[in-house]
Amino acid sequence: MPRTLISTGSPFETNYGYSRAVVEGDMCFIAGTTGYDYATMQLPDDVEQQARNIFRIVQMVLKDAGFAMEDIVRKQIFITSRDYAKPVLAVCGEVFADIRPASSIYVISGLLDPAMKVEIEITAKRRA
Repeated sequence: MPRTLISTGSPFETNYGYSRAVVEGDMCFIAGTTGYDYATMQLPDDVEQQARNIFRIVQMVLKDAGFAMEDIVRKQIFITSRDYAKPVLAVCGEVFADIRPASSIYVISGLLDPAMKVEIEITAKRRA
């Protein structure tokens, strides 16, 4: 099965030389995704809204790749302040209550743009 590249149309993907996701066989690897609304290129200030935007993008990318949210087996969350853990994890609790993938959360010193408060990477495996 050939490698498939998935794009959201974000200028970041072209400008910075990456794909939003790469599909290899039954696996889908979604790049670190921040809370931009790519239609408007706006980034909300609220970390909870950034997380909600991320999962909208993830859901769209998975659908385009032929996967479902239930196929997610791993998520890695990067936040730029411990204060962001509760709101981001609350959104994760809503989105993943029944899916419950393996997950890690890291507090890091910063992301590419200081307005970015959370970035999430996803790995999905298509169920048989």
